[in-house]
Amino acid sequence: MTVNRIYLLFLFLCSSLNIFGSAPANDTLAADFSHLPSGIDLRPYLFSIEDKGEHLTLKQVPAAEFSHNYLIFHEQRKNIGKEHNCWLKLHVKNTGQSDSALTFFAGWHDYMYWYIQDSSQQLHLLRQTGMMLDRDNVRRWEHYGFPITVPPGQTRTFFLHINNKIHNENALMPTLFNALQYEGFRSSQLEFYRKETVLVQVLLGMLLVCLAIAIINYIQLPDRSYLYFAAYMLGLILFFTLRLESKPYQLSVFYRWPMLKYYWDVPALLFCFYLMYLAFGNAFLNLQERYPFMEKLFNYVAAFIGAIILLCFYCIAMEQYHVPGMIYSYVYLATLLPLLVVFAALARRSRHHPLVRFFLFGSLCFYIACFGSFIMLVKPLGLISALGELSAPSLLIIAGVLLQSMFFLAGLSYRNKLVHNERTRTQEMLIKQLNKNKELQRKLNEQLEELVKEQTTEILRKKQELEEQRKIQLETEYDKKLTEIELKAIRAQINPHFIFNCLNSIQLFVMQRDYEYAQKYLSDFSYLIRKTLDFSRRNFISLADEIAYLNTYLGLEKMRFENKMEYEIVIDPVIATAELEVPAMLLQPYVENAVKYGMTNSSQAIGRLLIQFNQVAPDMLECLIEDNGIGINRSKTLRTLPKHHQSSGMEISFNRAELLNKMYNTGIHIYVIDKSENNNTESGTIVRILIPQL
Repeated sequence: MTVNRIYLLFLFLCSSLNIFGSAPANDTLAADFSHLPSGIDLRPYLFSIEDKGEHLTLKQVPAAEFSHNYLIFHEQRKNIGKEHNCWLKLHVKNTGQSDSALTFFAGWHDYMYWYIQDSSQQLHLLRQTGMMLDRDNVRRWEHYGFPITVPPGQTRTFFLHINNKIHNENALMPTLFNALQYEGFRSSQLEFYRKETVLVQVLLGMLLVCLAIAIINYIQLPDRSYLYFAAYMLGLILFFTLRLESKPYQLSVFYRWPMLKYYWDVPALLFCFYLMYLAFGNAFLNLQERYPFMEKLFNYVAAFIGAIILLCFYCIAMEQYHVPGMIYSYVYLATLLPLLVVFAALARRSRHHPLVRFFLFGSLCFYIACFGSFIMLVKPLGLISALGELSAPSLLIIAGVLLQSMFFLAGLSYRNKLVHNERTRTQEMLIKQLNKNKELQRKLNEQLEELVKEQTTEILRKKQELEEQRKIQLETEYDKKLTEIELKAIRAQINPHFIFNCLNSIQLFVMQRDYEYAQKYLSDFSYLIRKTLDFSRRNFISLADEIAYLNTYLGLEKMRFENKMEYEIVIDPVIATAELEVPAMLLQPYVENAVKYGMTNSSQAIGRLLIQFNQVAPDMLECLIEDNGIGINRSKTLRTLPKHHQSSGMEISFNRAELLNKMYNTGIHIYVIDKSENNNTESGTIVRILIPQL
């Protein structure tokens, strides 16, 4: 047996001498590119330098002091506890006669940059890739094999910059392959990860089934425990789906967001196995009613875990990737004993609360699976590296997750059954009580129906009589009051003194043989009388009719005063006088009063009267009647008529406006202002009337 080993070693040495030719230099790999042995270990030919502070620039790297350091290489995943940033330098000489491409493979790392050095010592980037960088779907795994092309008889220098941000560094074992060898290596890697990937995919399918069942049950029976369980399932589905992102040559739906698997690594474990676990247990066991102290404990711990999750997100955003792993390790170790105490406390109450059994069995399955996986990792990796691998789901942890999910889902189904049974019993009791109430209600209804019929008939009869009497009384009062107001308005409009003056004026024109003027005066006077009688029968007329009526009246007064009076009617152009309606003959008494007292001012040679119609709002008409007479206050002191006869026309118009406001809800407002109150040098009266449009 020993002879065979020596013979095989001798053959290997001879083969190496034939392939590599003369002994290579200490810093150069001399190889025949057309006859490369399978998988050359490049560690003896690689020089390395660690850039802990990331201070080296591309110009400084070629001149930096590289050295042989075998400690940075490792064949298995290793917990480094911090960021690892290093440069590898490789000199390659092609001793063969052909120009073929070789492939340099150093593992799956976070950031990788492949450079070639030219004759002027400058570095040129050939390829960049990495677990935190590459977004090129499945083809991204081909980027981790870096091409080495060296013409026959020449030597070239290559640099590989590796920067691992995460605390668990993947295997770093640099190897050189030709095309056929690299394809075989790729197939072996695919086969190695395929079993674990198939297992993860099966787990994802089962978790999706659990999620669908939880959602369907929540639709049938809205309960917070279903929501927390669904959130727990969603967190696990996302966690394991992102695990496919780190399996070489496996398809993942999140390849466009390579950083997502790092953000949802440790936070996912805290979210699913602590935060949602506590929230689900609180709602599922109804701790608030059954175990208030444990409910408070669960809430405090859940709030603390929520704060830790936010802290982990912050550390990841600040590129402190090792901190969340350390935090999770401390949380895991700190909760081992308290969880056992909680399980013991729940076990004592499982007899009286059957739901506790489902929660307890599911929790114990996952607890034992996690602890067993941790113990299995301690022996091959050591305590520190085993703590770093707590977030990596092993086969035992996957089995624990499935058992826990099934126990929780079975508990939810049993809880649904209990709630359904409780509802059924409650409904049966309610139906019995309802039947009793219906029977009692039927008897009472029979007794009350007769009494209600008699009382209702009598009440309706009396109510109808009172309503009819009230309507008749109101109609009578309104008709009587309206008739009185209308008669008073007619008498106020056809002022006897005004009629007497008009007749005297007509007589004077006849005596002066001014028949044409007398005929015009008589015609206008008769038109005014007819319109007065016509308008007195209507409550509303158009603004155009009101303006024509006032023009006729003021024209007669101007003829009577022998042109010692001037008047003007100004209308806002936006007013449609033919369509807008105003109360009939509401303005005439105020115009007549302005003529009566506006023409008696001895300080004014000509009496002036201004009537304005303004549209102050879309639904509000303003009418201003302004004169330069003696003013309303002075006119009151000069009146010699009895008190009951003073300003009867204005008083009737004011009362008529109030009646219209009550009958039609018009909201007419009338303001009488003496101009001397605002300015002592002016005299006269302003009447402001606001008429809303219906």
